[in-house]
Amino acid sequence: MTFLEELQKQRWDDHRYYHHNRINQFLHLLSAMCFLASYVLVFYYPAAAALVGWLLAMVLRQTGHFFFEPLTYDEVNKATHEYKENVKVGYNLRRKVVLLSIWALVPVVLFLEPSFFGAFQPATDFMGFINNMAIIWLFVGLGAIAFRTIHLFKLMGVQSGLVWCSKIITDPFHDIKIYHKSPYFILKGEMYDNMDDWYEEASFENKAL
Repeated sequence: MTFLEELQKQRWDDHRYYHHNRINQFLHLLSAMCFLASYVLVFYYPAAAALVGWLLAMVLRQTGHFFFEPLTYDEVNKATHEYKENVKVGYNLRRKVVLLSIWALVPVVLFLEPSFFGAFQPATDFMGFINNMAIIWLFVGLGAIAFRTIHLFKLMGVQSGLVWCSKIITDPFHDIKIYHKSPYFILKGEMYDNMDDWYEEASFENKAL
């Protein structure tokens, strides 16, 4: 596959396997808007960008995955949850638990080690602590992307790693494009996406196979 074909396939697999629930889609829409705010803030106030990205965007996003997305047998794709976890290119639910655990431990470690092992001047007030914590969170997020990208270089090849990295960075724009109608479907009482529209657009998958 070309770079763009693989990008489309990774997006398609991510959508069809992990975004059936309309509330999950709506939370991803809100999350995407928060991430776009972070993209702007990072150039002016990196700490604020990290706080918006982690406390708003990531919390909304992962709430949708962990609490609303069904983890039972997938009748639409004829796949078990275990199969989907195994073929997930990026961070599957198990890897997300590890990442979120690291994120949650940062304030604890910073409280016990105010200089964060010499990386910061120890904060003298609460706002200083929050600023230092947010900067560490920013590096945790960037590090998670870099780590998985390099890991995919080894597992699937350089192109696949770069495709996934590009997908993650552009996901907020793509999520707004494909999930902007989710509130409408929720109001209609349609709580699950049957993927019909996407199956019609996924002709590239047959081409790739």
